[in-house]
Amino acid sequence: MILRIRTLGDPVLREPAKPVTDFGPSLRELSDDMIETMIDAPGVGLAAPQVGVSIRLFVFDDGETGPMVIANPEFVDATGELLEDEGCLSIPGPYHATPRSARVVVRGQDLDGRPLEMVGEGLLARIFQHETDHLDGMLYIDRLDDDGRRDVMAQLRRIELGLAEPRGATED
Repeated sequence: MILRIRTLGDPVLREPAKPVTDFGPSLRELSDDMIETMIDAPGVGLAAPQVGVSIRLFVFDDGETGPMVIANPEFVDATGELLEDEGCLSIPGPYHATPRSARVVVRGQDLDGRPLEMVGEGLLARIFQHETDHLDGMLYIDRLDDDGRRDVMAQLRRIELGLAEPRGATED
């Protein structure tokens, strides 16, 4: 089932999410719906708060791994730096160069509650960081300087007024 993606201004996007403690069938159903929603959007990642569920869970597909799910992610290592355009399904349309680590190691749990560890580089590292930010109540615009935030908000206003088209780059 396609879920409604919450957008900038929705309070759930600013709340730190609670840890996943129930790894039962409802979690699998939620993750399946989130994957379907992410693909339909289209995007490369989607965090549970973006669909109104305040738990530490996100889904992703970088085009190489296939759709996957991580619950209760934590970073155990981050190195290097990338500055690339980033967008968000919860801020539809605008993109801005956003600083991220080039390589990260994330630990979490799969849908059965088993431990997992993944290494992300490039786009996958960016996805892990972007989605984990959502679980902490942050948006990519929070990582921008004042000029960057103003630029994103101006782009958003132009799109909403029909004065500009949303960019077609990979979101979330």
